[in-house]
Amino acid sequence: MKRTRVLTGITTTGTPHLGNYAGALRPAIQASERADVDAFFFMADYHALIKCDDPARVARSRLEIAATWLAAGLDHEKVTFYRQSDIPEIPELSWILTCMTPKGLMNRAHAYKASVDQNTAKGVEMDDGITMGLYSYPILMAADILMFNAHIVPVGKDQVQHLEMARDIAQRFNHHYGQGREYFVLPDVQVDEDVATLPGLDGRKMSKSYGNTIPLFEGGRKELKAAIARIQTDSKLPGEPKDAENAHLFSLYRAFATVEQTQQFKKALEEGLAWGQAKEDLFNLLEGILGPMRERYEALMAKPQEIEDILQAGAVKARAYASPFIKEIREAVGLRNTVVAVTEPKAAKKSAKTARFVSFRDTDGQFKFRLVAANGQELLLSVPFANPKDAGLSTKAMTQMDMTSAVQVRADEGVDIVIDGQVVASSIDVKTAAEREAMLALLAESLAQLNAE
Repeated sequence: MKRTRVLTGITTTGTPHLGNYAGALRPAIQASERADVDAFFFMADYHALIKCDDPARVARSRLEIAATWLAAGLDHEKVTFYRQSDIPEIPELSWILTCMTPKGLMNRAHAYKASVDQNTAKGVEMDDGITMGLYSYPILMAADILMFNAHIVPVGKDQVQHLEMARDIAQRFNHHYGQGREYFVLPDVQVDEDVATLPGLDGRKMSKSYGNTIPLFEGGRKELKAAIARIQTDSKLPGEPKDAENAHLFSLYRAFATVEQTQQFKKALEEGLAWGQAKEDLFNLLEGILGPMRERYEALMAKPQEIEDILQAGAVKARAYASPFIKEIREAVGLRNTVVAVTEPKAAKKSAKTARFVSFRDTDGQFKFRLVAANGQELLLSVPFANPKDAGLSTKAMTQMDMTSAVQVRADEGVDIVIDGQVVASSIDVKTAAEREAMLALLAESLAQLNAE
């Protein structure tokens, strides 16, 4: 069965509110439960740096949002759940995309234009206070989406333009570098017309920047009720008919109620239901949904290491896709790691069909190597080494090792390569006994090729 990849994220600049849940978390989690969906969920903490320069707030928000996803029903074992900053391939892709994105496209971004308009109204320099982070925000968002070739991205109405930009950027890359290959899927936007932009206490879009939010879990039952009591309504008295369709309190109720509940609530308002009772009805509806989630949230926040372990496992899962894909993108734009001997094309062609060790320096500055079979399959990834010489000695030792004694099978069906009592490398993408046996056969063949050279 073909699966549709759905990706969504939330910027880590504050505590999640009801609008975040209704507009992003809930529809995305519901979609992830379908058998035909491959769901990716992430916390956009690089994006947070555009809006927030308070490190404590960003750190706290990352924890709170992770706990919120999990408390809201996200199955972290079924989906790919990660922090943006744990995937170094994303900013690398963002830079590659930046180098081919027209400045004129970024000039049309709503957030940038709004900031320019505000500066113009104030009579200050057009770009006063505008950072390159704000200006280039749509490109980083495109990298978030295109890195994992998402088919569908659930967003609010205010983010639709960014999805259109991501499609434009993807098309430009495919056309320029594809040579018949479509590297990037063109993502489609998904907007729930009823709840994509949830109204806040004053009727404007619910947003932390407006200070008109309704808390999701923060402050508990008491704060939820207090926030609902502050929702602005018109001056109609009890018994007077209310205009439900133009009341943002009704919009909030409709976003969480069943069709039948919504119809009954609308009818009651039109028949003169008092605003005070209407707010009580909204509170009871929301508390019935959010109360059980709040309990799970508080339990998770009491165990931050449990959240961290889940996120680290998610990063490993995400990078299993991102790492090989960014290699393909690097190759496409000419950032190749392999030097081709142009004076000896036949020899170069022959060497490309043999097994090889590929050494590299990781993002933390340490050195690693991969063992790649002649067919291009990556068999082993080494442990980190402090210097390249130690890594080189380990590759030499592996070509001379006795596989019977050096290969140790793990409980998860993967294998470790142990030399002189130390693990020097581990298998890649081996999850079953059958995959392990096939990998070991290819490993033996590859080591034999290397010994013959």
